[in-house]
Amino acid sequence: MNLFTLAQNLAPQQALSQMAGHLAKSQNPYIKKAFIHSFAKVYDIDLAEYQRGDLNDYVSFNDFFTRELKDTARPIDKTTNSIISPADGKISQIGNIKHGQLLQAKGRDYDVGQLLADFELGKSFLDGSFATIYLAPTNYHRVHMPFDGKLIATRYVPGTLFSVNNTTAEHVPDLFARNERLVCEFESDFGRACVVLVGAMIVAGIECVATGAIKRTPYIQHRTHDLTLQKGDELGRFYLGSTAIIVLPKSAQTAWGDDFVHGKVVKMGEKIGQFYQ
Repeated sequence: MNLFTLAQNLAPQQALSQMAGHLAKSQNPYIKKAFIHSFAKVYDIDLAEYQRGDLNDYVSFNDFFTRELKDTARPIDKTTNSIISPADGKISQIGNIKHGQLLQAKGRDYDVGQLLADFELGKSFLDGSFATIYLAPTNYHRVHMPFDGKLIATRYVPGTLFSVNNTTAEHVPDLFARNERLVCEFESDFGRACVVLVGAMIVAGIECVATGAIKRTPYIQHRTHDLTLQKGDELGRFYLGSTAIIVLPKSAQTAWGDDFVHGKVVKMGEKIGQFYQ
């Protein structure tokens, strides 16, 4: 374990994230202006592709962080049976689920059943495939549907709040299966599928279109749904940071694009793979 990871083990992860959450949703004009303007300056945020082009148009830092794109900013790939990137970001890992294990980083795997907090459901994904997309602070932070499907269940899973980056992926065992997350379960034409929204250090919250903002609890929250969503529809959003993981069954017969490898920059709506039957 390196010093960066050790420091996060010792840090009051939940307290820091809760404090960030309170400040991020504040509509106090001094607090929100300080946060929004400082963030925009540090990360050189360009609002040209967003619907609201003035930093003063946002009512809170959360409102700014989850800012909506212009309708034409992210064309959705319309290829039949294509899989699109659910978010702007970088490919962290992508490939096949081997022996029930997903690749986290070179030499480090984790269990799909543990990620989903349901080992019986995890069996549905043996020999399936996955794609992990990391969202940086500068990215658009809404997560969209990578395929057509009916949302049938969500499961909030409490957990740790390690930051998510290459360093923690290499040094923290089972990082994505330990961090706080929201598992979204779908029925699709290609079988059962999941999209997992993974929280991280200072992430102020996770929201889903079917649940609204998730209230943190020390226990798992399981909800059932009957919501049909099309490829490209908004699924949820992060209030600061993190990662979206697509988990697909063997029956989907997925082929990922050859260019989509670790470190590849992707945009929401871009084709990253294809279902075959």
